[in-house]
Amino acid sequence: MKLSFYGATGNVTGSCYLLESEHAKVVIDCGMFQERDLSSRNWADFPFIPADIDAVVLTHAHLDHCGRLPRLFAQGFSGPVICTAATADVTEIILYDSARLQAEDVAFKRKRHKREGRESPHPYEPLYGEEDVDATVAKLSRAEYDKPVEVAGDISVTFREAGHILGSSSPVFKVGKGEDARRIVFSGDIGRWTVPLIRDPASIERTDYVVMESTYGNRVHKPNAAIPENLARIINQTHRAGGKVVVPSFAVERAQELLYHINGLLEEKRIPQLPVFLDSPMAIRVTDLFRKHAGLLDAAAAEMIAAGRQPCEFPGLELCRTREESQAINELEGPAIIIAGSGMCTGGRIKHHLLRYISGRENTIMFVGYQANGTLGRHIVNGAETVRIFGSQYNVDARVEKINGFSAHADRNELLRWLSGMDEAPECVFVTHGEPAASKEFANILNWRDGWTTKVPEYGETVELPAG
Repeated sequence: MKLSFYGATGNVTGSCYLLESEHAKVVIDCGMFQERDLSSRNWADFPFIPADIDAVVLTHAHLDHCGRLPRLFAQGFSGPVICTAATADVTEIILYDSARLQAEDVAFKRKRHKREGRESPHPYEPLYGEEDVDATVAKLSRAEYDKPVEVAGDISVTFREAGHILGSSSPVFKVGKGEDARRIVFSGDIGRWTVPLIRDPASIERTDYVVMESTYGNRVHKPNAAIPENLARIINQTHRAGGKVVVPSFAVERAQELLYHINGLLEEKRIPQLPVFLDSPMAIRVTDLFRKHAGLLDAAAAEMIAAGRQPCEFPGLELCRTREESQAINELEGPAIIIAGSGMCTGGRIKHHLLRYISGRENTIMFVGYQANGTLGRHIVNGAETVRIFGSQYNVDARVEKINGFSAHADRNELLRWLSGMDEAPECVFVTHGEPAASKEFANILNWRDGWTTKVPEYGETVELPAG
């Protein structure tokens, strides 16, 4: 059995692994690289032959885990993409949205570069188009949680709840037959316990190897209870200043959780009634999936829906599906909350709102999610005085706030809690999906505290895993 690391190694995005047995080759995740200095990897040929891959197993539907699937098919892959039913539904939404945004960005960049007299290092074309997404969606194979599924050859998989976003999973692979079979679990992105809407992560009792995320492997989140207080403080301060609260938000889970908290604050009259714009067609469609897959929600949210109450809807909420509805927000005078994608400010409608509001001292840019190194969001969070948006420089005069408790990623202690559910130590934990300092520190904690064998792999590295 061999395992190769082709993404999310030394960085957070671009998740992609190749698991090879005697009889099969399976790719786990095929995500887009979102760090600017790694974007060339999205254009490069895959470091394996796509036509030789038997199947893809998808942990969840975030773009940095599924975003290159259409490119994989375009380069010769023809097998199934196996995932949970909710992940399949969300993946379809995200990939069509990605294709559309890429087409719009390419058209805009071509005009801008011609005007500025410069050339892009990448082709003036999207990574893929809607026809490529059509081919991908047709091959999505839906699986249930906690039931083994034959993948290819001597490899099967069981999806366990990861508690990260709707449909997210930690796939547990069984490689080989009988007593000699080996188990390897890919954590995917581990979520958090006792957060709204999404179920808690499930324990993995036994495995021989773990491929473990470490996004927050060297940090501890503030208590979840602080979210309503911080959210109310920021909204009230900005309301008194007569400004806009502009929120870059991921369309899946984060936008819904944010709406859930705003709903609660309004019901408790802790914030004033003011317009709230969900300016993301994708987030609107994903919110509809929360109703379709209500059985995957936590008990409190499921009870609300069963009683005819929607946890993510309230008076004053405006759903902006069209470009015209998005542009109309700019005509609004007075305070408002604007929630738009993308969550790391790498594209989408949020960049237009930042352009308009980032230099106004009365406004607040509020981050509710992780900002990968090299992204526009990371530059703003890190205190940049000016930022480049659509080729022009803008002063960052708006107040910048970050609420860490919103994170859908487990922190260091929660990652350790997830691993503690195992009956015995695995033979090795491969620590990935984190910036170098986070991955190294988390690996050292496991090694020093628990005596577990760990490894922080490099991009392109292949390791051989001994047979049982």
